[in-house]
Amino acid sequence: MVKNMTYNEILLRIILLLKDGKKKDFLELFEELQPYDMASIFKELPEKHHVRFLSFLTVDDITIMMQELELPYQLAIFEKLGKLKGVQVINKMDNDDLATLLDELDPELKEQLLSSMEDEESKAVQTLMNYPPETAGRIMTNRYVWIPKHYTVMDAVAKLKQFAEIAESINYLYVIDEKKHLVGVVSYRDLILGEPNEKIEELMYTRVISIDAYSDQEEVAKLIERYDFLAIPVTEGDHKLVGIVTVDDVIDIVIQEANEDYEKFAASGKSIDFDTPAFVAAYRRLPWLILLLFIGLVSGSIISFFQGTLDKVVALAFFMPMIAGMTGNTGTQSLAVVIRGLAQHDLDKKTVFKLIFRELRVGLIIGIVCAVFITIIALIWQGNLLLGLVVGSSLLLTLIIGTMAGTLIPLLLQKLKIDPAIASGPLITTLNDILSLTIYFGIATAFLAYLM
Repeated sequence: MVKNMTYNEILLRIILLLKDGKKKDFLELFEELQPYDMASIFKELPEKHHVRFLSFLTVDDITIMMQELELPYQLAIFEKLGKLKGVQVINKMDNDDLATLLDELDPELKEQLLSSMEDEESKAVQTLMNYPPETAGRIMTNRYVWIPKHYTVMDAVAKLKQFAEIAESINYLYVIDEKKHLVGVVSYRDLILGEPNEKIEELMYTRVISIDAYSDQEEVAKLIERYDFLAIPVTEGDHKLVGIVTVDDVIDIVIQEANEDYEKFAASGKSIDFDTPAFVAAYRRLPWLILLLFIGLVSGSIISFFQGTLDKVVALAFFMPMIAGMTGNTGTQSLAVVIRGLAQHDLDKKTVFKLIFRELRVGLIIGIVCAVFITIIALIWQGNLLLGLVVGSSLLLTLIIGTMAGTLIPLLLQKLKIDPAIASGPLITTLNDILSLTIYFGIATAFLAYLM
């Protein structure tokens, strides 16, 4: 039924079925949808249909859909479900998602829900909530399959079948000793190729890549990207296995971190999306823009200081926007390269110096090429070789300085334990405007007698 329908047709059909109270037809249509589509349709539905929509769905359907929704929608669903059905849903939710949801609830309600949950699930969620936010422990799940090292392949397959339905990932089975220390790992593929009576201890990989529960979530993402894992075990203390982080959670982390860095890079502060009210969006952008406004006044004072030079050689004004713009552009490009590098690599002193000298050479090459071009253009356009040399040499120096500013500022902030993404594009551009105009008019003033 669904394969021949567009998304809008499905949405309209669901609204009509909800209005008519046709639960059976609604479920037949809904069961053919992917979880993401379920969540999208819920967000598109008029709010007056939400209660009936949720009443038609099974607990399993709601749980699947909840995990595809952002936190505000999860909270809205939870408020409409009622306590009984709400407890059934949270018992089935992934523990890491549930920990995030419960953090947003009123403390009294949170305690009520935790006490209403199954004891094992409640303890698991509370354990996650004890870890600091944005750490491996906070995003891990306890729904994984572990096996003792004395198991045979047959024993491992039997346990895998037993827990496959509730495990978040069955790609790997983690091998532990008597004290639950992580000692090895076997993959689903290893089990298929192994002999039924073969010992897991003989089959397992003993060099297990794991992450400490208190490590930053970005470190988890780096490890999974580096080794192409579908999941990574999380350990604590003396290598005791406490959970796993799966690749789907890592993708969410990467998107979240990228959004945060972009917001800082764009100097827009907190998250602003299509649904953010105009007043809130303006309020979040204004602090940076007001700061840059005052810094930008310095650019105006520089022009005023060199007004005499500009009055005597009006042609200098033609090249002023180009000098400032090119310097800001190269600075922003270098800034983007450095921030991306800092996110992907742990930089030591040798790597930092290598990066600085590489960017210095880049600035020099770009500066020479652009300076030659603009000198020729100035000569042809204004018929003045000296003017071309002044503009070209100014551009050469400012491009080198702009490139180095975009490289050194984020590295300095990183050294000072400040998020380097704060060195945003607008800030670098504004600072480079000041430097470029000072250099440009300084050189022009030095050769003013010859230019006239």
